Amino acid sequence: MCGILAIQGKSPVPDIRVLTRTMKHRGPDEFDQVTFQDGSVLAHERLSIIDLVTGRQPLRGCRDAWVIHNGEIYNHQVLRQTILKGHTFHSTCDSEVIVHLFEDHGPDFCNLLDGVFAFAVKDGDRFMAARDPIGVKPLYYGFDNEGTIYFASEMKAIHTYCQELRSFPPGFYYTPETGFIQYYKPQWAVPETPVIPFDPAALRYRLIRAVKKRLMSDVPLGVLLSGGLDSSLIASITKRLMAGRKEPLHSFSVGLSPDAPDMKAAREVAQFLGTEHHEVIFTIEEGLAALEQVIWHLETYDVTTIRAATPMYLLSKAIREAGIKVVLSGEGSDEIFGGYLYFHNAPSAAEFRTETIRRVLRLSTADCLRADKSTMAHGIEARVPFLDKRFLDLAMRIDPEEKQPSHRTGKPEKYILRKAFDTPADPWLPDHILWRQKEQFGDGVGYSWIDSIIEYAEKMVNNREISLAALRYSYNTPDTKEALLFRKLFEKQYPSVPAARTVLRWIPKWQDSKDPSGRVADHHEQHVDELESKKKVKAKLAS
Repeated sequence: MCGILAIQGKSPVPDIRVLTRTMKHRGPDEFDQVTFQDGSVLAHERLSIIDLVTGRQPLRGCRDAWVIHNGEIYNHQVLRQTILKGHTFHSTCDSEVIVHLFEDHGPDFCNLLDGVFAFAVKDGDRFMAARDPIGVKPLYYGFDNEGTIYFASEMKAIHTYCQELRSFPPGFYYTPETGFIQYYKPQWAVPETPVIPFDPAALRYRLIRAVKKRLMSDVPLGVLLSGGLDSSLIASITKRLMAGRKEPLHSFSVGLSPDAPDMKAAREVAQFLGTEHHEVIFTIEEGLAALEQVIWHLETYDVTTIRAATPMYLLSKAIREAGIKVVLSGEGSDEIFGGYLYFHNAPSAAEFRTETIRRVLRLSTADCLRADKSTMAHGIEARVPFLDKRFLDLAMRIDPEEKQPSHRTGKPEKYILRKAFDTPADPWLPDHILWRQKEQFGDGVGYSWIDSIIEYAEKMVNNREISLAALRYSYNTPDTKEALLFRKLFEKQYPSVPAARTVLRWIPKWQDSKDPSGRVADHHEQHVDELESKKKVKAKLAS
């Protein structure tokens, strides 16, 4: 993982490192740049993961083409051995296949890549930039008054130079001749596409394959382990796939106390799997003190994202100190399977399906943004197997009648994912962990975390400020004191209107409360008077 910067057109910046240093946290290991005859620039701050020796970027192709890339291309070896076998490679870095594909195919090659990416390629007068299908890796672009276009992994590197500023759309590539072209058009994104029945073995196989390809690394890796279903499954699969390796699998969890909901569950999962487990305890004061820095890294003022990212940011610092540079995480599962508690309120299976599609296609503005930037703040690469293209092709097509949760019938959220890994003869997880109710990350670290942020915002924002919020902020008007506090901290660091417009807020549907926390949902266990045990739920469903 890295921080990339591309300027297409004559650069007005006398020292490119002034811009790239703002992203040094993304690539603390190496820096290099190439300046072209027309004044364009490609620059790269590198976090060394694959090919620690010859993988310095920008990377050159066979002729005069150069590439900068943030991400991982998991099928780079296959590409080298097949359609690129006639090319001469200068490194073993996965990124190099991009520049050779551009030499052969021009910009129309992104669907050949299996991985996550934000990249730019320059070859004489030819130029392209692209972002991966779901937007796992961040990318921004903007224009100055002279028409020069800028691209960067993080907005902070370019926002002072750009009069217009936007988030690069996932699943698109850009060239000066064509503008933005959508290359990723999955069938599952069309609600009318025919559905398929749930096959537990097929779903399990696809997720295992997605995890396996993400173990590609020349540095130590670990797993984020919240104790929830998603991260626990990823940890379990990873542990099995790493059987026989000499190095231990490190797992990491974070909370306000050892008794926080996620901490207790994560500890039990780690013991069950036999990982080398690390617990990070943070205080309310540490979390509140980090808010401004977290917002600087995240480049958002979305309430849900900041609540969850702050513990993740603090955890990532400890991961880096432990010598781990790559972690696997469970982002995307809740969107794919309707795992948030508000999905219980979906009026119909069709609307449930439409909402899962909407949420997956917006992941780049929420969980992907949080996972990438809160970890990369400390030079940690987070990999997300649930967002594997082949896994999505299967999971997003499954009949929504089978995916939709129902409190009335006792069918829990993410039922089909739980069922796919419910193998009593060879259990992947303890039974009560496999069937544990969803806790949003900001809640699971300890319920007092969110309560404390709300109380802090009450002290920091007065009633007059909130009453005038609509006059000050016409776009994404803050509707709570907490939201206004975050908006003010964002504006302090990114004061332009174009910067504010790069943010989309995470808003649950089908619930009355303005608070996005899972605790306000009708079906959260704290709000249900009589909740059947998980064994009873499973027995009822089985019958």
